Amino acid sequence: MQPIHHIFSQLTTPRKVVITTHQKPDPDAMGSSLGLYHFLVSFGHEVTVISPTNWANFLDWMPGCEKVINFEMNRERSEALVAGADWIFCLDFNTLIRTKSLSPFIEKSGAIKLLIDHHQQPAIESFQYGVSDISKSSTCEMVYDFIVESGHGDQITLDIAECLYAGLIGDTGSFRFPAASGNVHRMVARLKDTGLNHTIIHENIYDNFMENRLRFIGHVLSNRMEVFYEFDTALIFVPKSDLLRYDIKTGDTEGLVNYPLSIQGIKMAAIVIDRDEERKWSFRSKGNVDVNTFARRFFEGGGHFNASGGRSSATLDETIRTFKKVLKENASEFNLDNK
Repeated sequence: MQPIHHIFSQLTTPRKVVITTHQKPDPDAMGSSLGLYHFLVSFGHEVTVISPTNWANFLDWMPGCEKVINFEMNRERSEALVAGADWIFCLDFNTLIRTKSLSPFIEKSGAIKLLIDHHQQPAIESFQYGVSDISKSSTCEMVYDFIVESGHGDQITLDIAECLYAGLIGDTGSFRFPAASGNVHRMVARLKDTGLNHTIIHENIYDNFMENRLRFIGHVLSNRMEVFYEFDTALIFVPKSDLLRYDIKTGDTEGLVNYPLSIQGIKMAAIVIDRDEERKWSFRSKGNVDVNTFARRFFEGGGHFNASGGRSSATLDETIRTFKKVLKENASEFNLDNK
């Protein structure tokens, strides 16, 4: 994989471009994709953003979101666009399998594939050009760097700023997490200079849910959370029946894994959700607890040192038992032995 700055001189030559991201895109995935979309369109490129799946309704406000194609709902059109692309930008994922059913079509496309991502252990053999930097707060920060370093920082419009800011607050926990560096805050200052109203964006991301979600969260925290103080860990488990009872949609469980970290002494929080095809895990941690390695070793996942995901084909009960077993057996290695 060659450094992505090698394509800077080609940015002003219009091409057919596809931008894609991981399935069930979050604010960083959608924000970076749409931020890059608006930037490339300004140079006359023919650009399409394709999401591998649907996305949360609270992202629909983003400028350009109405033009994003859901691959699962528009397979034929998506396949044709991927096959005919000159460039395919792959944002906010480290391996093509994160694009789910879209992955084989990206692989066989003759397009040049470009990676912009901040997750650990990227599959660099899948991309001709790219940048992977785990020190970055978000892919939105990296798209901002891409724009500025290409010499086109003056092209950052209000639409671009709104998209990038949304992903920035999503992946930094509104600047709470360690990755919110000085560069992040300098980026925000520059985005604010475009006329960005950050208050509205926070409301769109965090105050844009239905009543059933709040009642769902109350139910889950009261009835589906276990706290293992001896291991500084908390677990939330969500059976499929709860999703149906509260009519939970894509995005409604976003951020739920962070709640147990507010408990004094808790260093790792985990949530497992019973989906149709598999059990989906999310892990969050504080300090020196490496949930990336934990997820990779035990739950076919990975991500960041303090924020990772995973999966299991076992039943919900079985995967919960596995979690408790590996937690007990490996607590000391992951600094979770309460010493």
